[in-house]
Amino acid sequence: MTTALPDPYTNAEMYADVPTKRLIAWGVDFLVIAAITAVLVPITLFTALFYIPFLWLMVSFLYRWVTLSGDGATWGMRFASIEIREGNGQRLDMMSAFFHTLGYHVSIAIFPLQLVSIALMLMSERKQGLTDHILGTVALNRSARMG
Repeated sequence: MTTALPDPYTNAEMYADVPTKRLIAWGVDFLVIAAITAVLVPITLFTALFYIPFLWLMVSFLYRWVTLSGDGATWGMRFASIEIREGNGQRLDMMSAFFHTLGYHVSIAIFPLQLVSIALMLMSERKQGLTDHILGTVALNRSARMG
């Protein structure tokens, strides 16, 4: 497979600490999604309390999809200085961001898949999770940004 992504051996700084940064980004994103959901509950006159898991899921999906397709990073990823790139080195477009978000939510919903994803992030050359392996995407450090 031909790729425009940095080589993990000659450009190790692009992948340094990415699993830890992804965990930090996940925590920040969790707080952002919680805040957005909390703001929406009173707007629904508190009826959202009856379907809060569904509301959370919708907010999470839309938040991740929109932010990934805009700048290749959620707000948490920006905070942690990482971004998601496609195999050709480009930022995610709307469709790629949609499928990356869908893959993330499927792996969260099916717990063993999340464990596989975490193991792959810790052990693979490019620190890719399960969705990244399937789509050919990768999380890279923004501070050592590719063009």
